[in-house]
Amino acid sequence: MEFLKKRKRLLLVLVMLGLVVFLSACGTGPVTEDSTGFWDGIVIYNFARAIIWLSEVFGGNYGIGIIIFTIIIRALMIPFTHYQQKNMQQMNELNPQLEELREKYSARDTETQEKLKEEQQRLYSEAGVNPYMGCLPMLIQMPVFIALYGAVNRTPILATGSFLWVNLGEPDPYFILPILAGIFTLANSVLMNMGREQAGGKVMTYVMPLFIVFITFRLSSALALYFTVSNGFSVLQTLLFQNPFKIRKEREEKLEQEREAERQRRRALKRAKKLGRNIKK
Repeated sequence: MEFLKKRKRLLLVLVMLGLVVFLSACGTGPVTEDSTGFWDGIVIYNFARAIIWLSEVFGGNYGIGIIIFTIIIRALMIPFTHYQQKNMQQMNELNPQLEELREKYSARDTETQEKLKEEQQRLYSEAGVNPYMGCLPMLIQMPVFIALYGAVNRTPILATGSFLWVNLGEPDPYFILPILAGIFTLANSVLMNMGREQAGGKVMTYVMPLFIVFITFRLSSALALYFTVSNGFSVLQTLLFQNPFKIRKEREEKLEQEREAERQRRRALKRAKKLGRNIKK
């Protein structure tokens, strides 16, 4: 369990890599109203219908339909992502206490490690945080972009649709959308790290954007468009709900207040010494 906590983002990347293989090997038969089964006949078919309907409502372009569809999905996920960001912030604030526990129970014997796990769990419980919540939004999104990929590539009218310079059923020939998706992913990771007292996972900060570029480079432009809009939405959501600039400013003000209090204490000690008084430090 401890390994999973430390490597959860790496495991998530491996899962996404598996999805690339899965998507590449997906069935290629068209999905229509006659399709059967839960996945083809209900999920993928209704995803395609929703995108087509939104496209008709907002001007008739299927790329616009995918953008509106993505925004709706991300809006529905706001409670989950907001809870995730809040949970991650609280986890970050617990880092000093977690480090103290690791030092206190540094022995590698089974009994000590079990005691460490108990103390960590107690700390999480008292703080009301869940160390496994960091990947929840991505795990929720996985079925969405798998279904989106199937809806576009297996619905003829969407697979042959175009948006700006791309064919939605084919990779972006100029790699613009994959690069934008990677940039927005990187921007959100950087903003999230700015809001943390102890920024961690610096390697993953850069690995995830590269991985998103890799995924969207290989698959359809519709998926690249989805990731671009979705991660751009994430940037705006982070700025609105977990504004890292505000958090950093408040943290710096708090540190400055602590420094000033320490300076005042030292000045008081010096004055007391000069006057020959005995005061507690």
